[in-house]
Amino acid sequence: MGDIRRRGVVALGVTALVTPLTLALTSAPAQAASCTTQAGPYQKQVEKFLGRPMDGKQSAADCKAIKAFQDKHGITPDIGYAGSVTWGVMDLMNKQKAVGDKPNKDGKCPTNKGRIACVNLSLQLSWIQDGNKLVYGPVPVRTGRKGFVTRTGLKKIYWRDIDHVSSLYNVSMPYSQFFDGGQAFHSVGLSMWNPPGSHGCVNMTTATAKKYWSLLKNGDDVYVYGRKPGT
Repeated sequence: MGDIRRRGVVALGVTALVTPLTLALTSAPAQAASCTTQAGPYQKQVEKFLGRPMDGKQSAADCKAIKAFQDKHGITPDIGYAGSVTWGVMDLMNKQKAVGDKPNKDGKCPTNKGRIACVNLSLQLSWIQDGNKLVYGPVPVRTGRKGFVTRTGLKKIYWRDIDHVSSLYNVSMPYSQFFDGGQAFHSVGLSMWNPPGSHGCVNMTTATAKKYWSLLKNGDDVYVYGRKPGT
């Protein structure tokens, strides 16, 4: 692999339209139509999330709303079926929202390290704190999928490359900040709930990656903990 730039190659999550949380997909009815008429096993939950009437019955309007959500986040098949993948994403969003502005309420991310970037794999959230003070976040992130999990533990940012390009996958990885071999924070042009996840990096929106770039530097600590559902 040679120099540090080659060693810094990371695996960007590709748009392999599978499960965002590597949840098992409830078999959706196969049909040629772009929208299914069948209610899924999570119909009521999905209807509630989308603000639809909670009758547990599929309607054309229900299907249109579910399909739009699936298309936005790269969930397939995008036929408006309320299966486990679609509900899994919505459930995660609900849990992320419930965290509010206290992402380290459980105290699992160290508060004795000064400025540190925390990554909660279980909730797919990241934030930056300084002692007990929340500096930025929490924000949703997209971490490693099954077989390419983001490694847990205490690490340090050791190399930053604002215009990094992966020579392994030939993809742009702006605002890369490497903290564990080839694993890094960097931006992607995908939904943070796009399946199935990265090849180990912590993917972020461009706005978040820029903020992390401005707030962190080489030598700053990174703490990764928890376990992404399905990995």
